[in-house]
Amino acid sequence: MIKATIVVMLKPGVLDPQGSAVKGSLHSLGFEEVTEVRIGKRMEVWLNTDNRAEAEARVAAMCDKLLANPVIENYTFELEEGA
Repeated sequence: MIKATIVVMLKPGVLDPQGSAVKGSLHSLGFEEVTEVRIGKRMEVWLNTDNRAEAEARVAAMCDKLLANPVIENYTFELEEGA
């Protein structure tokens, strides 16, 4: 069993209205030192395989086809064996 932890973030330069709203809220709470907030998503996916290379290829395909929008988002992932 392999667990993939996937992080999807908007590409630099893509407008992030949710991040801007959080930044504004943090400022209103007195956290004026915050200069930028970017919001993303974190996913955990378990794969029923012990083949790391296969898992890496399958997770990349999942990200390219469904979990991330490659036009506006970047993704990274880490694999953890025996999870």
